[in-house]
Amino acid sequence: MNVTKLLGLMGCYLVLASCAVSPDRYVVPSPEVTQRQNIAFRSVEIRKISLPAYAASDEIPQQGADGKLTSAGSVLWADTPERAVSLELSRNLAKLTGARVASEPWPFETFADARLEIRFESLIAGDDGQFRTTGQYFVAVESGNERSGLFDLTVTFDPAGGPQAIAVARGQIILDLARYVAANGLR
Repeated sequence: MNVTKLLGLMGCYLVLASCAVSPDRYVVPSPEVTQRQNIAFRSVEIRKISLPAYAASDEIPQQGADGKLTSAGSVLWADTPERAVSLELSRNLAKLTGARVASEPWPFETFADARLEIRFESLIAGDDGQFRTTGQYFVAVESGNERSGLFDLTVTFDPAGGPQAIAVARGQIILDLARYVAANGLR
């Protein structure tokens, strides 16, 4: 009798496990890069992308009017955010500038002319339809002409569009950040 009950329980567990809902995953689409920006470097290494804990999570967070951050465990980014943001920034900078751009570890034999580090203070979609990012960038070069700067960028999106609208807004804000860094930090 105990074996029968055990087999029955195992069968119920397998049925429940097979009915479990897998999370929805959202890819950040690549916005079209139509502009060109001249910079002072032929090659740029993106050394480090530092995200706040909520933005580094696989869950897609949103900020309410009261400042409270919420997310659902069933709505996730398709890729780990630090890796994805680093690759998005690298791709956008390469397309904008025509320079050889790669995230760390630097894959080439010769060192990059400049090293870029981005420290995000915020990277969040608001219930008000504003996707905002703030933080600081650092450009290190061997010539000693190192520089840094602050950024504060906003992209509008339709909150009714849900996670897909947030993903599109994140893609756009990373492109806007690439433009900003190219124009202000890499010239």
